[in-house]
Parts: sequence; C-alpha cells; structure tokens
Amino acid sequence: MIQLRSYLYAAFMAASTLVIGVLGLPSLLRRDWAVGVSKAWCRTLLWGARVFCGLRWRVEGRELLTDGPAVIAAKHQSMWETLAIMTLLPDAAFVLKRELSRIPFFGWYARANGFIFVDRQAGAKALREMTGAAKEAVAHGRQIVIFPEGTRSPIGEHLPYQPGVAALVRTLGVPCVPVTHNAGVFWRHPGLERRPGTIVLKILDPFPADTPRPALIAGLEEAIEPATRALEAEALDSLEPAA
Repeated sequence: MIQLRSYLYAAFMAASTLVIGVLGLPSLLRRDWAVGVSKAWCRTLLWGARVFCGLRWRVEGRELLTDGPAVIAAKHQSMWETLAIMTLLPDAAFVLKRELSRIPFFGWYARANGFIFVDRQAGAKALREMTGAAKEAVAHGRQIVIFPEGTRSPIGEHLPYQPGVAALVRTLGVPCVPVTHNAGVFWRHPGLERRPGTIVLKILDPFPADTPRPALIAGLEEAIEPATRALEAEALDSLEPAA
C-alpha cells in the first residue's frame, strides 16, 4: 500500500508541477509574482503528501525564525525541506547547485525567485559570486537558505560542513539560524517511497553575526547533527512497516 500511495503521489507531483508551472508562466515577468506561484506549488505538494501518503509535519521553535535578513543553515536530506522552508519564510533566497537551474519549470521559477546558483567546481570564484548575490538579496531584506553540507546526506550520517556558510555570515553581518528535521526517514532518497508519519522541523538557537568562522562551523555541526539524530530516532521508532 505504501508503494502504491507513493506512486500516486509521484504522479500528483508531476501533474501539479506541469499545471501550476504552465498556468504561472506570466509570473516569471515579476519576482514577487514568481514567489507567490512558487509558494503555491510548495503548499500544493505538501498538501498532496498528506492526502496521498499520510505525511504530515510540524514545526518546533518557530519563534526563533526572523522575518529580517538572516542565513538559514538547514540539514539537507530530501526535497521536502526545500518545500517546507519555502512556505515558512517570507522571502527566501536558496543557495543551490547550478545544475538545478537547467531543470524545466523548477529552474525557471528558481531563477525568477532570485535563488543563488553555485558552480561547485569553480572554487573561490563561486564563493565570490555567491556572497555577491547574497549581499544583494539581504539588501532587500531577504533570508539566505544554505545547506552547509553542500549536498544531501543519508539518514544517520553527515558530511563535513563547507566553509560557504561561515563566509556568508561573516560577509553579510547577519545571524545564522540552524534548522534540522527528520524528513529523510519519511521522504526517501533516492527513490519515490514516501512513508506516513509526522516530519518534525526544528529551529535551533541562532548564532550571532560576529561568531568567528571556526566556531560557527563547529557550532553548527554540534547543534544540528545531535538534534538530527534524536529526531531520526524518534521517527524510526514510530515508522509504519512498508507494505
């Protein structure tokens, strides 16, 4: 049953992306319009996950999120956290790998939203381009969302945190808010399997803008990783067996 519901949801995702993507094409002319359409798409997919897969979610520590400029350092396990964070923040600018900009619909809307695309092979040049684009976004009161590991990590594991997050915080002079969750337990990657249950997205205590670079990297790992393991354990204990 879980597999069938997961396949039905995958079809719903594809259909929703096509319909919203086509109907929303005029919104690509203005960033605020594109943001509205993108948020509607995210909410539609989250709603579909609940209806088709029994997958709900809740937020802990929401009061720690700011409406003003900040760097949001989020654990990355799946597509789900991008959808959820997009709906939580008023005007987010995600830092994403450049390859994603080439995906039809997603790439078009991400560019129209003013997301920041990074060529991970470009080294120092990529870092300069990222911080330059982030400065412009923060000047307009936006929040920068970055995945410190640079890519998705499997449940129960973590990759070394990259220096880009510390460079952003130092250059922008804004606080850094750690975010974790247990989405990977329910929203499996790779594959289409979506398990029923409740994803917990947890906002952790922010780091001040003047936190030294080594202390920030170490502090983020020490805050995010144990919290992630605890949320994963809680989710695994409640997980329904696949059928």
